[in-house]
Amino acid sequence: MQLGRLVLLWVMALVLVAGAHAGTLQVQGARLWAAPDSTRVVFDISGPVEHRLFTLKNPDRLVIDVPNAAMARKLKQTFSSGGVVKNLRSGPRNKKDLRLVLDLKGPVKPRSFVLKPNEQYGYRLVIDLFGAGAAAKSLPKKANRKPKQFRDLVIAIDAGHGGEDSGARGKKGTREKDAVLAIARRLADLVRKEPGMKPVLIRDGDYYIGLRKRIEKARKHRADLFISIHADAFRDRRVQGASVFVISRRGASSEMARWLAARENAADLVGGVSLDDKDDLLAEVLLDLAQSATLEVSNQVAGNVLAEMKRIGKMHKKSVQHAGFVVLKSPDIPSLLVETAFISNPTEEKRLRSRKHQQRVARAIMNGVRRYFVANPPEGTRLAQAKPRKHVIRRGDTLSRIAQQYGVSMTTLRASNRLSDDRLLVGKVLKIPSRGS
Repeated sequence: MQLGRLVLLWVMALVLVAGAHAGTLQVQGARLWAAPDSTRVVFDISGPVEHRLFTLKNPDRLVIDVPNAAMARKLKQTFSSGGVVKNLRSGPRNKKDLRLVLDLKGPVKPRSFVLKPNEQYGYRLVIDLFGAGAAAKSLPKKANRKPKQFRDLVIAIDAGHGGEDSGARGKKGTREKDAVLAIARRLADLVRKEPGMKPVLIRDGDYYIGLRKRIEKARKHRADLFISIHADAFRDRRVQGASVFVISRRGASSEMARWLAARENAADLVGGVSLDDKDDLLAEVLLDLAQSATLEVSNQVAGNVLAEMKRIGKMHKKSVQHAGFVVLKSPDIPSLLVETAFISNPTEEKRLRSRKHQQRVARAIMNGVRRYFVANPPEGTRLAQAKPRKHVIRRGDTLSRIAQQYGVSMTTLRASNRLSDDRLLVGKVLKIPSRGS
């Protein structure tokens, strides 16, 4: 009887403890992602949450008050400082609430929001910290932006996803964000070695950047081309192959409408011409002209990249595809998105983990980019200096296609190479005349 009474009392005590914590939100873990110009702190929580946050000075701190909440366990074991954050502290407030304190290295501008559960995580409270001087530090120094007689082409390379957003995941656990960053870094190395070109890595670490922030960063670096690198996934693991995308007409139209609505800020899109004093029709015509030129370049570069990708493996789609991806919507920067493989396919997942295959993909993209810009160097660039241009004939080339690629007439091309007809020999080198010839 005595033993039974003790067991009963123990069970009642457990029920009372459980009742006391019923309805209390649990903070279950914390992670930190440090980017060059911001820091993201993510708290795993047991459900949707209301919260309040404010900053304090001397020393700099960010305080997050969460009502009716408690710590599931000490977070120091899972949380490491980084970026602008020095330390995380926590403690009870008003007996039933929780106060989280981030000790900071300097002043910040915070932003917070709650994310709903997905396949990988439950509810999350996300805190983004933007340093007061961080954005300026991430820009090229003014000394480097002085106009030169001839400038390098700037190739913006965007590794998709990052940080909390790991992207697609393969059966062996390969994360898209890791595979595409490896390819992006290899592509940047190739661009860096290319005379007359300079790479800008939009993401060079494991942190998240918003989609439009990626475009803004490319624009701040005055990019001539934007390349976004991804790895696709599908529920059927047999599906495989790479794809190359550019913006769809519908996506381009919606973006033009967005810029027209804020046209006082759109001068950069039309060569510095202000739109805020133009009527609707004229502003729309100017933007449409700028956007049409951008779309034409995007399609040509994408076509070259697609042709090179076909040389290294199977293509999911044999022609350039069109979609409304946000990162492709810049009206003033030619942009393409490369789905390098299906990470959901076991064979392609294995290739994506291979350094050798990563290099092959990077080199294929580089070859496509080089092929376009050598033929069509923008004015003012080192590639546009008066040097004789040459074209090595490949299988499938035609005289009309080569003439179109380099922007010269077939008559001039024939005359420069003393061709009596349009027959071409694979491996033969053609001299490409200047456009004024």
